[in-house]
Amino acid sequence: MEKPKRGRLGEILLSHQIITEEQLAQALELQRENGKSLGRILVELGAVSESALTSILAQQIGLKYVDLGNFSIDLSAASLVEAEVARRGLLIPIDFHDGRLVVAMADPTNIFALDDIRILTGLQIEPVVSTKEDILEAINRYIRTDRDIEFDMEQETAQVAVEAAGDQEAEDSAPIVKYVNLLITEAVADRASDIHIEPMENDVRIRYRIDGVLHEIRRSPKQLHRGVVARIKVMADMNIAEKRVPQDGRTGLEIKGKSIDLRVASLPTIYGEKVVMRILDKTGALMSLNELGFSEASLNIYSQSFTKPYGTILVTGPTGSGKTTTLYATLNVLNDMAKNVITVEDPVEYRLPLINQVQVHYKAGLTFASALRSILRCDPDIVMIGEIRDPESAKIAIESALTGHLVLSTLHTNDAPSALTRLLEMGIEPFLVASAVDCVVSQRLTRRLCERCKEEYEPEPGYLEKMGFPMENGEGVGFYRPKGCVACNYTGFTGRVGIYEVLRISEGVEVLIARNAPHVDIAAKAREEGMRTLKEDGFIKVKQGLTSLDEVLRVIM
Repeated sequence: MEKPKRGRLGEILLSHQIITEEQLAQALELQRENGKSLGRILVELGAVSESALTSILAQQIGLKYVDLGNFSIDLSAASLVEAEVARRGLLIPIDFHDGRLVVAMADPTNIFALDDIRILTGLQIEPVVSTKEDILEAINRYIRTDRDIEFDMEQETAQVAVEAAGDQEAEDSAPIVKYVNLLITEAVADRASDIHIEPMENDVRIRYRIDGVLHEIRRSPKQLHRGVVARIKVMADMNIAEKRVPQDGRTGLEIKGKSIDLRVASLPTIYGEKVVMRILDKTGALMSLNELGFSEASLNIYSQSFTKPYGTILVTGPTGSGKTTTLYATLNVLNDMAKNVITVEDPVEYRLPLINQVQVHYKAGLTFASALRSILRCDPDIVMIGEIRDPESAKIAIESALTGHLVLSTLHTNDAPSALTRLLEMGIEPFLVASAVDCVVSQRLTRRLCERCKEEYEPEPGYLEKMGFPMENGEGVGFYRPKGCVACNYTGFTGRVGIYEVLRISEGVEVLIARNAPHVDIAAKAREEGMRTLKEDGFIKVKQGLTSLDEVLRVIM
């Protein structure tokens, strides 16, 4: 860089009050000694950040600076170049603007790289400036090589996927395949549990469910929708030609050595087919009960129940509240070579060693009830039922517990006492429920505050009392709320922690069940005997600084 330019750079940094006169003088002195560029010396001195310097340099050459950390990159643009080409030129396509391809570059004066992208894409290029670190991070995240993702089905060509969707998409078959692969790999990298592809009137909305909450990731051109849906249907072995009725399918894939199961569902809407892909990480490490969020008192009560040789243990809560994860963590404790453990699930989310796992198959007639009848003829010690969905499976589960088996299962109820009345509504006799059920756990998942950016605050006067938050005299509680940073993708949260309500079936509760008492009476008796409610357990997590008060109220209200 020539000296006149260095002078102008220094003047610009001074005028923006980014550096001081003393820092500039020190940098110029070092420049005379080692001959490095002024900008690089200022960065090494810590006087200016890499992003601030890049922004100023962009102004000098009349280009726009883009902070990729806060920019929503269009995957359909990023997928137009290979990772090797992007790394070689230190660039990445990030958007489309007035028919031109917007390309972020670390060195926008590299005309050879610009010519390569123009020839590869056939589009006019609009260069913008970003830092080298941001560009490399974006390449690693948004541009994958073909080796990064492998499907366990026989690979179909993109031509097959898009021919059924129309000739227009067939011309862009390779970008369609890359776009779908990038959606999946990005979702896995972001710890998403579901991908929602939703056609709107003028575009397509892409949303990921991360830590139980949906986030809009981007909007894509409407013309991509038919090809994307067709590609996903081919992967999941669904009927490409049928667009009028809901369908479901599945496929397996491997992303950088990680085995992933995709459950795909399509739903016709007025603007086209909505597709939801459920991501199941089959190689994910099982969490222990201590890691899930159980308090010491609740875990002691729960442990006393599942270590008994017989009885029924129910885990309740809405869809996505972590019930299956709790059961898997429990089975991990019970797993023993001396025990015959059999599960019946839909779907089998984790592969567990030493355990016989049965996948429900409705088309073949293998339902929960039919599988349970067969399982009981196989001399099991412990039976795990993915979900009690009907009176028949409920009756078999209760009878199994009464005949000397330990039965673990889930129910969809709002709290622990409601699970008992739910069984009664299914036609199970009250005395059978009272005798067979040993423990009921109700749970929710709250998002865990990001440790890097959570900030302390003081709630408004009267708000704690209104919400029923217990405050003892002289007790100092630090309340935290989400702020957002790069580490948590600016959500303020990273990961989740469970809140639990553990109901032990004591003699007093048994009497109420046998009398067919309403769940409010059962709940009152359980609280009298020391049961901690979901709300109370959630408030403890707030006091511990694990989550926010608003987040607890969101999941339990």
